[in-house]
Amino acid sequence: MPGVLVTGASVAGPALAYWLARGGWEVTVVERFDGLRDTGQNIDIRGAGRHVIRRMGLEEEVKAAGTGETGTEIVDDDGRCVAYLPKGQDDSGGMTAEVEILRGDLARLLYRRTAHSARYVFGDEIAGLVERSSHVDVDFSSGARESFDLVVVAEGMTSRTRRLVFPDAVPRYLGLCLVYTTVPRIAADTDRWRWYHPGGGRAVTLRPDNHGTIRATLSFLSDAPGPANLPAAEQERLLRRIFQDAGWETPRVLDAIDASPFYFEAVGQIRLPSWSKGRVAVVGDAAYCASPLSGMGTTLALTGAYVLAGELFAAAGHRTAFARYEALMRPYAHSAQNLVPGFPRIAHPRSRLGVRSLRAATRLATSPAVRKAVRQASALFPHPAEKIDLPHYA
Repeated sequence: MPGVLVTGASVAGPALAYWLARGGWEVTVVERFDGLRDTGQNIDIRGAGRHVIRRMGLEEEVKAAGTGETGTEIVDDDGRCVAYLPKGQDDSGGMTAEVEILRGDLARLLYRRTAHSARYVFGDEIAGLVERSSHVDVDFSSGARESFDLVVVAEGMTSRTRRLVFPDAVPRYLGLCLVYTTVPRIAADTDRWRWYHPGGGRAVTLRPDNHGTIRATLSFLSDAPGPANLPAAEQERLLRRIFQDAGWETPRVLDAIDASPFYFEAVGQIRLPSWSKGRVAVVGDAAYCASPLSGMGTTLALTGAYVLAGELFAAAGHRTAFARYEALMRPYAHSAQNLVPGFPRIAHPRSRLGVRSLRAATRLATSPAVRKAVRQASALFPHPAEKIDLPHYA
């Protein structure tokens, strides 16, 4: 029975473990954190990703664990709605997708589905890899050493393990820093994803969750990703300086950053010339991160895990399987990485005129007539999440 080591226990890793274990493989998942990471912000599942969770028998559980977000609105300085778009009503539509779930909640569902069919090792990570003719010898930070037929890296955009295999791989920075945190819910909060643009290349958002709190983001344009590498105390001071004159709920978010954990990210993408080397492959964000701006990260992770496992079942050897996986997934990932021209700058206007123009454009785009035209055009121009013919594997 072939054995595979999967690194990363977020979304792509446990999803891959599910399909491989179902096919009779011995699967070990190693996660460098001491336990399952049940934190994270809102993510959506669209198109092919929806098909994958259906085939896993997880769709109803995922829907039941949804955030309860009902739609998306742009607000002005006083919090009044400027434009509103209700949640999608199909597999792929809407800024708020039909399926919205917290990353940690999805990770927990995937873990529960695989905990008895795969071996999970928490608090450890790969320190070294040596490929042999028939297997890969793996050294772990704990001092343990094991051998596996294959290794699959299912980590994030800045994957440490990927550097051991592809040392030249570096993220392509998109000119935006994004900060995530959680704030206490108050009576004035709603079940909508609210966007506020104070100018100065900044944006503030609040989103509901199903845990009685509100997930918040602060984002700002930056010519360099350096702020993401600063110590937390310096990041806090930087955010207070950048957002000190921003209105609406910004002071509330800044206070939350002082009092609770936050995650600071330099937004980027990963574009690799190859997704495998010998007996090692990469999947999900480690292979083809499209950035949070795409709304496709989770869908790519689920779809890539499904296709990679399926090709390993269908092909005569891992080299053929890896090549077929890449041939199927690369056009799909490429489509997801092609962001709207001008993004993220058009969503982070610098001047007050830019803010007024953005609000006017979103008001027009969310009008009934334009929304009807968009629905009609969607048959001719499918959402990127739909741009793959998902195979059925035995």
